[in-house]
Amino acid sequence: MKSMKKKSLMLICFTVLFSVVLMGCDTDPNSPRGFSLPKGNAEKGKLVFLKYQCLSCHQLAGVTQQGIVDNTELSIKLGGNSTTVETYADLVTSIINPSHKFAKGYPLAMIQDNGKSKMKIFNDVMTVGELVDLVTFLQPQYTLVPYRHTNYQFYGY
Repeated sequence: MKSMKKKSLMLICFTVLFSVVLMGCDTDPNSPRGFSLPKGNAEKGKLVFLKYQCLSCHQLAGVTQQGIVDNTELSIKLGGNSTTVETYADLVTSIINPSHKFAKGYPLAMIQDNGKSKMKIFNDVMTVGELVDLVTFLQPQYTLVPYRHTNYQFYGY
């Protein structure tokens, strides 16, 4: 019984310590706390998508553009069904820092050179307003589908 109380006390102490550490991270200068962008306009976002010729390296169902230079070796699919949520923050980060995370399911040689994304960095050409509108346009293009667990058959003994 004494061992059980000691374990419970240790668990409580660990939980309190962990909570204090997490709260401390919130005051770090690099904390994302308070970061928020204004609401965007999806219609304007589609125009931004076309303006920067995103279809030259990406595919997006239902969106086409005449006269675009097509880099078929970089045809990365955007939108569609996903078992993970593409959050607003994920999309913003992928646009402003494309080397942060690479597209899954594509050979690395296809999407990067020397560990860096082949995607052009738009930080010096795209306005914040355009970024907000673009992300507002892209986010609803993803549909969250539940992860399907494998149903294992029970083999009784």
